[in-house]
Amino acid sequence: MIVNLTQSFVDNQLVCPDGKKSFEYVDSLRTGLFAKVTVASSGVGTYYLRYKSDNKTAYLKIQRTNAITLAEARKKALQFKAEIASGNDPREQARTKKNVPTFSEFFTQRYMPYVLPRLRSANKYESLFRCHLREEFGTKRLNQITREQVQLFHSRLPENKSISKSQADHCIKALRASLNYACEIDVLEKNPIAGIKLFNESNLVENIMNEAELKRLLEVLHNDKNRMTCLVALWLISTGARLNSALQATWSNINQETKIWTIPSTQAKNKKVGHTPINDSALSILHKLGTEGKYEHLFINFKTGTRLKSIHTGWKTLREKAGLPHLRLHDLRHQYASMLVNDGRTLYEVSQLLHHSSMAVTQRYAHLSTKTLQEASQSASLCLDAAMAANS
Repeated sequence: MIVNLTQSFVDNQLVCPDGKKSFEYVDSLRTGLFAKVTVASSGVGTYYLRYKSDNKTAYLKIQRTNAITLAEARKKALQFKAEIASGNDPREQARTKKNVPTFSEFFTQRYMPYVLPRLRSANKYESLFRCHLREEFGTKRLNQITREQVQLFHSRLPENKSISKSQADHCIKALRASLNYACEIDVLEKNPIAGIKLFNESNLVENIMNEAELKRLLEVLHNDKNRMTCLVALWLISTGARLNSALQATWSNINQETKIWTIPSTQAKNKKVGHTPINDSALSILHKLGTEGKYEHLFINFKTGTRLKSIHTGWKTLREKAGLPHLRLHDLRHQYASMLVNDGRTLYEVSQLLHHSSMAVTQRYAHLSTKTLQEASQSASLCLDAAMAANS
């Protein structure tokens, strides 16, 4: 019905006639604006703009009549018509926005296939997605993720999830990297979290165990029923390996005759092939695994028949049993280095065994050699004492 659409009419006469499910009140000014009312919401309608798109009649929803005034609706209609005249169809833009994938869809179906062959930390990103990001952002479309949402998520991660600030930073890095890729392939116009501030917590924290603490841990690792997780931890402290390298280790990488474990460049952090000596402790672990000749990888989840991908839950239980709740898996690598240094091995030797990219990285362990240096210094004292005794 064509009517003189006024604010008074909208406020008092928007009724759905008897026998009708819906009804349109068309602006007599022929602007394309009309108010539609349904039998379920008689008295309150919705403003629409009717226009032509590709020689077909199209409709664009503006807003509810109780949310904006008629004057505001007319203004919005004029703005939309101007956009349409310039070739920008608001309806098409709205459809495009709806077609933006959810974060879960984009991350699993587009980002991971792209990044897996290109980024060595891709598997870690996938783990962060499963453990933290999916729950928070998985159902949101990429264009619905806001900077404020991410900042609040980042702030509460260390408290609610009981993870370190460094790990919280890694979550944001994974999210930011995926959104950067979305921008590269024109799924997003811009990354809403570009330049977001991180905690930047120092990663130089080292929880080096004393003899009593090490003994408690070893007792747990040698006796707990969660054998595979225990064997992984024992492998880490026996070889100084990174967890990711250990979990990806295959029997084809192991030469028990030469006692060498070859770490392929694809698994190495420094992108170089690494050769790690297998000491007696590590050799005994190989004999206890029960996976040689049966599985490709060393460390297996026997329930699934596939390699272990994470042991953090089991490790949390083990370290608490040992009374070491703050001991991280990566601290086992530091413990290995400290045992070498305190036994008099040079920093060069430690650097080679840990496959560090430069000696500068190994220098963090220099302070651990205090005891060894004191013993070395004592040699001078013994020489002085001997000289005094010879002169008396």
